[in-house]
Amino acid sequence: MNLWPPMLFSGIRVLEFSDDWRHARVRLRKHWYNGNYVGTHFGGSLFAMTDPFWMIMVMNCLGRDYIVWDKAAEIEFVAPGRGDVFAEFHVEESVLDELRKAAAGGEKVLRWFEVDVKSSSGEVIARVRKQLYVRLKRRD
Repeated sequence: MNLWPPMLFSGIRVLEFSDDWRHARVRLRKHWYNGNYVGTHFGGSLFAMTDPFWMIMVMNCLGRDYIVWDKAAEIEFVAPGRGDVFAEFHVEESVLDELRKAAAGGEKVLRWFEVDVKSSSGEVIARVRKQLYVRLKRRD
């Protein structure tokens, strides 16, 4: 993923990605090319560092019997980001069980996932929410 152009050219790096798709840690370095007019992190870069992870992780955890798509997203800017920032994603088995149960009859399931973008000192810079669409694939 670190060579994928939207990540590579934004200063975004995947620091950790567990083999079981349950955990990921991402860093966005502050550079001249990803700053905004006032010298803090560009909001689009803060969002981009979190964008693909919930969908990729849930899709791989649920397996090939499910359709998983991004449906909606929100970002709340909490504090200015002036240095490196980090986001850490965790998918719990209880959430996967909840999704499997809700989608068992073929219905679509919409569920929000949240992650905080934090400075190296732990200060919350932004809160990002992603809504996933999950559905059991139809068997024709």
